[in-house]
Amino acid sequence: MRDDDKPMPRRRFFREGLRELLKPLADMARPLEEVVRQLDELERIGGALADPYHSPAAPVPPVEHWLRPPGALAERDFLDTCSRCGECVRVCPAQCIKIDYSGGRGKGAPHIDPTEMPCVLCSSLACMNSCPSGALQLVPLAEIDMGTAHWNEHICVRSHGEECTRCVDHCPVGTAALELIDNRIVVHEDHCTGCGVCQNNCPTDPKSIVVMPKSARVGDGEGEHTD
Repeated sequence: MRDDDKPMPRRRFFREGLRELLKPLADMARPLEEVVRQLDELERIGGALADPYHSPAAPVPPVEHWLRPPGALAERDFLDTCSRCGECVRVCPAQCIKIDYSGGRGKGAPHIDPTEMPCVLCSSLACMNSCPSGALQLVPLAEIDMGTAHWNEHICVRSHGEECTRCVDHCPVGTAALELIDNRIVVHEDHCTGCGVCQNNCPTDPKSIVVMPKSARVGDGEGEHTD
């Protein structure tokens, strides 16, 4: 007798029969599960759109820090006090102070882009002496603090065997703020004014020495107000 002719055991007979009966139900369940999944997803998205308190968090734009003219108040106080009259722009002998009244640059307030033109620390301290609003306070030349220069060694041409001391040579404060020590550019933060002359004279692109505005430092943030 062939195997195909042997009688099927009763338990197997019922098992196979039950599988055949349930197969159409299983085939129907699969598309239903997919429909349920898609409905759940639509409900989740719709609920998030309808409920702003549970909407996906929007990406936080990066905080921009701008180099302000010498004598500027802490950032938030500066923005609140400055009248945008443009007097500092008018009297600046270096014409480094700019105002973008559209607000696209510098938040619509006086700012300096040292790559375009740095502050030259003029002997007349013209912008501070001419500011009518008090947003720029008159301080001695040695106490000017617009920011701090930072040297990026891996970008600097000196790290690639080239001799360059342009940042040191042009610093208006001299070696009290910036000097070459053991083939490294050393920034003396206590005396660096943040004028940006070093950044302006740096030959690399991107610049290997850049000024960090004082508003970017810890303790000089946008929310800080002076008393």
